[in-house]
Amino acid sequence: MTDRFSPGTRAAALTLLVGLACVIFAPLAPWLVKWPAALTVPATEWIGAVVTWLADALKPLARMGARALSWPMDWAGWALIQTPFPLTIGAVTALGWHLGGWRMAAGVLAGLGFVLISGYWAPGMTTLSLVAVSVPLALLAGGVTGIVAYKLPALRRPIHVLLDVMQTVPTFAYLTPLLLLLGFGPVVGLIASAIYAAPPIARNVLLGLERVDPDIREAAAMNGANPWQQLFLIELPTASRQIWVGVNQTIMAALSMVIIAAVIGGFDDIGWAVLLTMRKADFGNSLVAGLVIVIFAMLIDRLSGKLAETRPVYSARITWVILALTVICTLIAARHLPASNAINLLGGVTDWMNATLGRFIAAYGPLLNAIKTNAMIYLLLPLRIGFDHAVTPMTWGFQWSAPISAAYFAVAALLAAWLGWRGRLLAALVLLLAAGVLKLGITHLPWPFVLFGAGALGWVAGGRGLAAYAVILLAIILVMGLWEPALLSLYLSGTAVLICAVVGGLIGLLSALSPAMWRVVRPICDLLQTIPMFVFLIPVLMFFQIGEFSALLAICSYAVVPMIRYTRQGLVSTPEDQVEAAISSGANRRALLTEVRLPYAAPVILLGLNQTILYAFSMLVIAALIGTTDLGQQIYLALGQGDVGLGVAAGAAMAMLALVADRLVQGFARKQSEALGLE
Repeated sequence: MTDRFSPGTRAAALTLLVGLACVIFAPLAPWLVKWPAALTVPATEWIGAVVTWLADALKPLARMGARALSWPMDWAGWALIQTPFPLTIGAVTALGWHLGGWRMAAGVLAGLGFVLISGYWAPGMTTLSLVAVSVPLALLAGGVTGIVAYKLPALRRPIHVLLDVMQTVPTFAYLTPLLLLLGFGPVVGLIASAIYAAPPIARNVLLGLERVDPDIREAAAMNGANPWQQLFLIELPTASRQIWVGVNQTIMAALSMVIIAAVIGGFDDIGWAVLLTMRKADFGNSLVAGLVIVIFAMLIDRLSGKLAETRPVYSARITWVILALTVICTLIAARHLPASNAINLLGGVTDWMNATLGRFIAAYGPLLNAIKTNAMIYLLLPLRIGFDHAVTPMTWGFQWSAPISAAYFAVAALLAAWLGWRGRLLAALVLLLAAGVLKLGITHLPWPFVLFGAGALGWVAGGRGLAAYAVILLAIILVMGLWEPALLSLYLSGTAVLICAVVGGLIGLLSALSPAMWRVVRPICDLLQTIPMFVFLIPVLMFFQIGEFSALLAICSYAVVPMIRYTRQGLVSTPEDQVEAAISSGANRRALLTEVRLPYAAPVILLGLNQTILYAFSMLVIAALIGTTDLGQQIYLALGQGDVGLGVAAGAAMAMLALVADRLVQGFARKQSEALGLE
C-alpha cells in the first residue's frame, strides 16, 4: 500500500478536516472549543462522597490496622536510631563485602560515613525504618498477586490492568484518601509506599514463573510433586533471579515513595528535611540532605541488585572479621561515642555553599533569568497558548496579525505541497496539523479535534479497540470537568517528552556509535535512574527558582534516561547478518544507519519513548511543588485542602492520560515489530 492510501495518511487527513471544521464553526458554536458546563458531571463531588462514605465505614478497622503497623515501624525506627552508628556502619560494610567484595565494602563505608558527618543520621534512619516495614508489605502483596496471576490465567489480564493503574496513578493521589482513612501520621506514608512498590515484584514474579522451562515442570510432576510443592520447591527457586530483580525495583520504589510522603509531614525523616530546607531556600543543607537520599538509594540499589546477579564468592572469614572488629570497637568506644544527632561536620560546608550560590546568582542571575525568560517566551508560551496569543509587542516585539497568519499558513501549505509532490503525503498532512497546533496552542485545542486525533492514532496503532479505548478515557476526563488542567498536563509533559526524545535520542545514537562515549554516559544514566524523583527539584530550584521552566527541567532530567538507554540498545542490537548484507550491497555508514539500524531499532526506541512518557507523567506531580497549574497541581492542592474527591479525580485523570499514551506507543511498537517479523 502506498503512502497516499495508507491508514496513517487517511487518519491524518480526517483529523485535519475535523480540526478545520472546529476552527471554522467555533464562532457559531463556542461549545466546540469549550465543553459546556451544563454537561459537566460533578465527578469530584460524587467521588468525594463515595470515598468519604467508604472511609467512614472502614475507618475503625483501618485505624486498628494503622496502630498495628505503627508498632513495627516504631520498633524499627528505635532499633536503627538507638543502635550505635559504628555497629550499623560495620554491619552494612560486612554485607557489602559479602555481596560485592572490597569495592562494594569501601563504597558502603564511604557512603554511610558521609551520612554520619552530614548531621542527617537520625532522619536517615527514620526513613530506612519506613522502608524496612513497607518493603515486606509490598513484597507480600505483590508476590501473592504475581502467583495468583500465574496460577489463574483468567485473572491475568485484569491483574495487569490493575498493576498498570497502580503504577500510573500519581503518587500524591494515594495520600489524600489514605489521610482520610488512616488519619495524620507516618503510617499513611508507609501504606502509600507499600501500594506504590507492590507492582514491580508482582510483575517480576509472574514473568519469572512464566519463563520456567516446561521440562522442569514436567520433571517435578513426574516425580510426584503436587501443584503447591511444584510452585514453592521448584518453580519459585528456578525463577529466583528474576524475582530478585523485582525485589530491587520494589525497594527503590518504596524508598522513593517514602520520601514523597514526607510532604504530609508527621515524622522527622530525610524527605521532610529536604522539603523544609527547600522552603527556607537553605540550598546548602538541602543539597546535603538530597545527597544523603542519593547515597541511600545508590547503596540499596547496588546491594539488592547484587542478589539478582551471578557473583563471585567472597571469603566468609573476612565478613566475620569485619563484624567482630565492629563489635569490639563499638564496645571499647561505647562510653565516648557522641550521639549521632550531635555530629555535623558539614555545617561550615553548607554555609560556604549558600554563600557561593549567593555570589553565583548575583553574578550570573541576569543570564539565568534570560535563559528562563527566553525559554518561556519562545518555546513554552507558544506551545501552551499558541502564536496568536503568545506573540505580542511585550514578548516578541510585534503583534500577531491576520496578514502574519495568512503568511504563516501559506508557507506551511507550500511546504506541505512540496512534500506531497515528492510522494510524502503523510508528512505533508502532519506538517499542516503541527502548524495548526502551534497556531492555536495545546491548551486551546478544540476538544473534538483532540478526541478524534487520539482515536485516529489508536486506530492506526491498534485498530478499533485501541481507538475506542483512547476516546473513552479522554471523554471521561472531559465530562469530569478536568479538561483544562489535563491539557496543561499534556502540554508540559508533551514538551518534556519531545525534548527528551530529541536530546536522549541523539545521545543514545552517539553512544551506540562511540563505545568511549557510552563509557562516559552510562554511569551518568545509572546515577540519574537511582536518584529519587524528589531530589531532582533541588538543583533546578537553586538556579531557576519556582516556575514552569524549572518544572520542565526537572521532568526532562528524570525522564531522559530511558530514551538514551533504549535508543542505544536498539541500535547496537541489530543482527550482524543484516549489517554484513547491507555492507556487501554497498551501503555506506549513513545508509547503514538510516536504512538498516534505525528501522530495526524502531520497536525498542518506541519502548524507550513509552518509558519516557510514563516517567514524565510520574515527575509531573512532583513538579507541582515548584510551580505548575496542571493536574499535578490539582492533586497537590487537594492534598493540602483534604479534598479527597478532587485528589482522586485528578489522579485518575492523570492515570488515564498516561494509560492512553502508554497503549498508543505500545501499539506502534508492536506494529513495527510485526512489520520486521519480530512477532
